Amino acid sequence: MVRSRRNWVHMPNTINYSKAINDFHEARRKAELQYVINRIRGESNELLSYESVRQAMKAIEGSQRMLREIPLDAIIGSVGKYSDFTRDFLPRRDTDQDRWAAIMEKAIGLEGLPPIEVYQIGNAYFVQDGNHRVSVASQLGATHIQAYVREVRTRVSLSPNIEPDQLIIVAEKLNFLEHTKLDQLRPEADLEVTIPGQYPILEEHISVHQYFMGIDEKREIRHEEAVKHWYDQVYLPVVEVIRELHILNNFPNRTETDLYLWISRHRGDLEETLGWNIETELIAEDLVYQFSPNISTRISRIANRILDIVIPDPLESGPPAGHWRKKYIETAE
Repeated sequence: MVRSRRNWVHMPNTINYSKAINDFHEARRKAELQYVINRIRGESNELLSYESVRQAMKAIEGSQRMLREIPLDAIIGSVGKYSDFTRDFLPRRDTDQDRWAAIMEKAIGLEGLPPIEVYQIGNAYFVQDGNHRVSVASQLGATHIQAYVREVRTRVSLSPNIEPDQLIIVAEKLNFLEHTKLDQLRPEADLEVTIPGQYPILEEHISVHQYFMGIDEKREIRHEEAVKHWYDQVYLPVVEVIRELHILNNFPNRTETDLYLWISRHRGDLEETLGWNIETELIAEDLVYQFSPNISTRISRIANRILDIVIPDPLESGPPAGHWRKKYIETAE
């Protein structure tokens, strides 16, 4: 059973087979047009492979199934037919014509269609059995479809709008959480990034932080202790300043963690995006003083360093431009 976007008062019990064939060819034309448009835009419209996603997310399949209605636009992949349909489940192979048309007849006739079977990861679904039924239901304008759902457990949620390249980020985040256990130590933490390769850098920040904690406190620092201390005393103070100054308003589609890392490393990107001329002398090599031997001094000055970086001189109150830097250099020497 499918629920349609259209309010049909009456549906015929049968459909002419030739009409179903025509519907299939119409769906194929849509798939070809969609392919051309996606190539021009440089976008992907591929269904995701369930097994690839499951492995990337280190997911564990549950044993129970539940029958319920699921939204068609949340189905983003398939177990074995991911190359036979587009992301919108338009058919990509002419050889599917007869099977597709037969299912169309059943969908509109009295017989109807049995529920499909899917795996659920986060808020996304992957078809185990019933790809053609999903394709036909979508072509008929349905919004939901009945399915036997088997949940798959994972540490990171999955969004229905995820793109294939984003799976790299998901896999890196899983490794980061496995190594740091930050989601357990600080359940409220939400370290999301939009570019691959960032989670290994965050791990490096934590490792350096742990090293200098050991030097400052003259004892061995457990990794768990370093993770919590880094998050509370290094990462959060920077993020709080980012929030106070509403800097993310200038970086649409980016995250606080992106900006935390970018402010550390990319003065040029910050100048170009904010439109401010920031003197090279005011740019610190690293927001968390990665290589400073004094952790207490490093942490207490983070907010001041961020303010020196992001506020242009004409708007800054207090000491004249360059005063803080000069004082810092003298102290460091």
